[in-house]
This record gives sequence, structure tokens and C-alpha cells, in this order.
Amino acid sequence: WGLVDALAPLSRFDEEVTKLETEMMKETSDKSGRQGVALAPITPEVDDDAIRYRHVTVDLKAAARTAKISIRVPADAKAPKSADEARAAGANWWFFRLMRELDDALLRLRFNHSEIGLLLLETRGSIEAVLANDAALETLAKDWFVNEVRHHTKRVLKRLDLTAKSIFAIVDEGSCFAGTLLELALAADRIYALNDPDVEVQMASSSLNGGAYPMANGLSRLQTRFLRTPDQVKDILDEKKAFDIERAEELGLTTSAPDDIDWEDEIRVACEERASFSPDALTGMEANLRFAGPETMETKIFGRLSAWQNWIFQRPNAVGARGALSCYGEPTQPEFDYQRT
Repeated sequence: WGLVDALAPLSRFDEEVTKLETEMMKETSDKSGRQGVALAPITPEVDDDAIRYRHVTVDLKAAARTAKISIRVPADAKAPKSADEARAAGANWWFFRLMRELDDALLRLRFNHSEIGLLLLETRGSIEAVLANDAALETLAKDWFVNEVRHHTKRVLKRLDLTAKSIFAIVDEGSCFAGTLLELALAADRIYALNDPDVEVQMASSSLNGGAYPMANGLSRLQTRFLRTPDQVKDILDEKKAFDIERAEELGLTTSAPDDIDWEDEIRVACEERASFSPDALTGMEANLRFAGPETMETKIFGRLSAWQNWIFQRPNAVGARGALSCYGEPTQPEFDYQRT
């Protein structure tokens, strides 16, 4: 099961622990002389229909059981040119602030809005600004603060992966699903992209999509999405410039790419359909797709145990008086409790 990292007899237990501590200390960097970065509380404006942050807005549609998360890259977004500049920006570095806001939004949706079953992700801003920021994250990765920002981003993306709600990415005019923000789309269960020759809609990859933000299975989101066709990962990472939706389709990055005539209706029907299904069944099936590939301790807990054994087979949505299994073969429709975390 791999539940322990090492075994040692009682006679050598203290010796082995000391040896392990020494090895771990050699791997850590010198933290002396560092000055911490103050993290001011994230305090959004909250009302019945929305949660508003500086760079993130969550529009709540309780009746439809959906929430739209809009992520905005500021018009004056600049990438830090040095580690000193990144530390000087601190918590006000737009990218770091954006990720902290997204983290807060996901937690609020999890604990305060369990009736929301579907998240729609959209981005707005400059693809060039996002890619420039990714370049800084790559170039300055050895700096302790930039490294912590990267780790924080990895944790936020994992929280999105582990959100027991359906996720659709909406790629349309003005979207900036590029580099690190492309990870949001790759984390989604479906990617809908507008294919309209009269409108500029683009996506882009960066080197950070190659494994800087591993999932619970230890793979990148690109590797997980293209487990059956790994050569496509290289093709996507080799794209050095932003590409249009037709190219995104060729690369396998879209679930559906309707034209402007079908766009609104296809999104509407897909949302209504998804919101009508058993939330417990969706949680299990989505976990299977989100955590394909190698099995790890994280996937065993979050992708299998929590999703299947604790949710699907024991809850009223399956075995209650009006659950799906109880109504199977009967002339009655199941009635679901639509709460999802």
C-alpha cells in the first residue's frame, strides 16, 4: 500500500530517524536573511447574487444551480523583471493576488453554496501579459518567494481539481486561457470554444504547462488529458505562439467548438443538462476522468474513496425512497438532493 516511507528495527530506529533528518536538512535551502511578505486578508464584496474581488468575480445563479467565475487579467499587468521586484510587489503582484482570490472563491463556493453544481470558468485579458508572467515565474523560480507563489498556484489548481462540482471552461472573445491560466481550462470537465472567423479567439501554452503544476496523480494536466495520445502533449507545448480555435481543435484542446449561430444554445443546453443529473453520480464519474493515470495516495482518497464509497452507494440520492436505484424500473422519477461541495 505504500503507507510508510521506510522500515527500521527498534534497535536502529533512532539512528534511522536521525539519518533521515540529516538528509532532509541537506535538501533544504538556507532561509536566513529572508524577509517575509505580509498577506492582507482577502475581503470580497458579497451579496446574494455575486462575490466580487479585484480580479475575480463569481456570479451566482442559484435557480439554475450554476456559478460563473470570471477571471480578469488587469490591463496594466506587468511581469516582475527580477526577484527583488517580485518581492517588492508581494501580495499585490497581480498574479499572486488573482490566485489567492480564486482560492478564496472556491472555498466560499464549497462551504457556502453547496446548491451550486456547475462552475463556468471564463477569462478576460491579454494573452501576452499571461505568457510574460509565466516567463518570469520560470526565470525567477530559484527565488524563494517566486517559488512559493508557484507552489501556491499548484495548490489552488489542485483545489479546483478536487472541487466536487462540474466544471466547464468557456473560451470566447477576449479570453486569455494561456500558460498558467490554460491550466484552468485543462482542469475543466469540458472546454467549449467559440469558432467564429469574424472574432479573434485564441489559446496558448507555455513551458509551465509541461509539469510545473502536477495534479494529485503526479502528472501534468496535459498528460492526464492526453493519456492515450501522449504525442499531443509535445505538439501543444511546441506551439510557440497563441493559436486560434481551429488549431485548438486539431490539438484536441476543445470538447466542442460551435459557431456563433449555435454557441448560446449549445452552452445553455449543456448547462441545463449537467445541472439536472444526480450530483453524486457526477462526482464519481468526474473524479474518474480528472484522476486518470497513476494511482497515488491522493487519488485513492479524493478520486476513489471519497467520491465512490462515501458518496454514491450510501446516500439518499441512490438508495433513498426517491433515489435513483430505488426508482430504477419504476414509473417514478428520482428526486435528488443537489448539494455538492
